[in-house]
Amino acid sequence: MKILVINGPNLNLLGKREPHIYGTKTLDDINKELKEFGEGKGIRLEFFQSNHEGEIIDKIQQADCNYSGIIINPGAYTHYSYAIRDAVASIGVPVVEVHLSNIFSREDFRHHSVISPVVKGQICGFGALGYKLAVFALIDILDGNDLGNEL
Repeated sequence: MKILVINGPNLNLLGKREPHIYGTKTLDDINKELKEFGEGKGIRLEFFQSNHEGEIIDKIQQADCNYSGIIINPGAYTHYSYAIRDAVASIGVPVVEVHLSNIFSREDFRHHSVISPVVKGQICGFGALGYKLAVFALIDILDGNDLGNEL
């Protein structure tokens, strides 16, 4: 099983960008922990980060041939990128949306995700743990189980 983890704009600044909201772990720290976690579950994880919408879309469009599922933190694109939403809707692999912070307890504009209607589910507010929870969800989805059996 191979899962692609996509991180959108400004997530390359984790660890120094608003640590009171996003924590002090860098994206490299999170990716390293998640890679080790995935390996322990027999899953290969690949990581991609871009500040450019088109690059994210290109990566999503490659998923059907290369990955079993996607975990995506679209960053600010969550709230307005219909192009990323349409790319997710056009592929056949399951996608789980992740946010480090609880987007519903923040500014009003963050309360709406245009991505959520086309993903299997959304996990937000648990920091880096959200990525691990997304791995569990994809394992269950890909194994054809009801969500929660792996927990």
